[in-house]
Amino acid sequence: MTKTTERIALVSPSPGTQRHLLAHRYGRPGARPKAYLQASIHADETPAMLVAHHLMKLLDEADAEGAIAGEIILVPVANPIGLSQSLNDHLLGRHEASGGGNFNRSWPDLYPTLPTRVAGKLGRDPARNIDAVRSALREIAGELQPGNEFSSLRGALTRLAVDADIVLDMHCDDEALMHLYLIPQHWPEARDLSAEIGSRATLLAADSGGHSFDETFSTPWTRLAAAVGPETPVPPACLAATIEYRGQADTGDEINRPDAQALFRFLQRRGLIAGDPGPLPKPLCDATSLDATEVLRSPVAGIVCYRRALGAKVAKGDVIAEILNPLAEDPSQQRLSLAAGTDGFLMTRRQHKMVRPGNSIGKIVGTEPLASRQGYLLED
Repeated sequence: MTKTTERIALVSPSPGTQRHLLAHRYGRPGARPKAYLQASIHADETPAMLVAHHLMKLLDEADAEGAIAGEIILVPVANPIGLSQSLNDHLLGRHEASGGGNFNRSWPDLYPTLPTRVAGKLGRDPARNIDAVRSALREIAGELQPGNEFSSLRGALTRLAVDADIVLDMHCDDEALMHLYLIPQHWPEARDLSAEIGSRATLLAADSGGHSFDETFSTPWTRLAAAVGPETPVPPACLAATIEYRGQADTGDEINRPDAQALFRFLQRRGLIAGDPGPLPKPLCDATSLDATEVLRSPVAGIVCYRRALGAKVAKGDVIAEILNPLAEDPSQQRLSLAAGTDGFLMTRRQHKMVRPGNSIGKIVGTEPLASRQGYLLED
């Protein structure tokens, strides 16, 4: 058996308190391909942790059979800081309570010094260029300094993932269908991932604007390739993706065990685990541009009353929801309608139905880029 478990201590935030990560490693260190998977950097997104639990069982069995062909790192709980944050029995796992912001934003930018570090080391051989870039990225990640507990978490996770061929960041949404985020350079290469997990929407953006975890590892390759030009081939050698395992309520063995089995088959298809994964499932969607996905926001405070179900096809102008003001004295004036601004289908809805002005109440996946969707493309 090859499995080892590493306990990684984070910077202590206060006397008497210290948290840690557990990283489970399978296969020979340095073997290729390498996959890194982590669950719930947004600590309240519990389906991802249950998927990781079931995946670890499958990996343990494969390891016992000598079937691990590459290197796999699994972090089943990526955010012990967020797991410790609760108020009146409500877990607050999306934002760092000490002012660090969204746990999946503002990850380290590994690119700025990358061109200088690889200068004179790149040529016409893509494989040698990949090795040179990975070596430089490991150096950059190794130099990250932990100024506080949150930055030590970021640094530790970055170092585990930085040289992987595949990085899968596992999340969930509020109420949602299964969906997937990628950069365009990995489509249609990642069609097998989309099909295997049963993605209902696969959303592409070269840069979503938030410096999220997955783009920390995918975009340095594409930015460097653009800088050096086609005469010096730099492939997009890290397939990094964010997988959204439906909504927060979709947590259960009967749901998430098959999700883990799908990931296991994907790893088999990519050569990390020996064995026959069987035929690839039929894809449930094609990829669309993230800037064609409308984020519906409420302009007022009130109670969301939905008029369309998840997955419903909608046309521009269709009423998706109404916002009810429970204090309006005239019942005929209590509701404000929110209409779709594009054709598509309703991918997400809000779990907590009381909203404030500016809150997102859903996302509509369309096919035509929207003028309103430029620059920062994430919800926050």
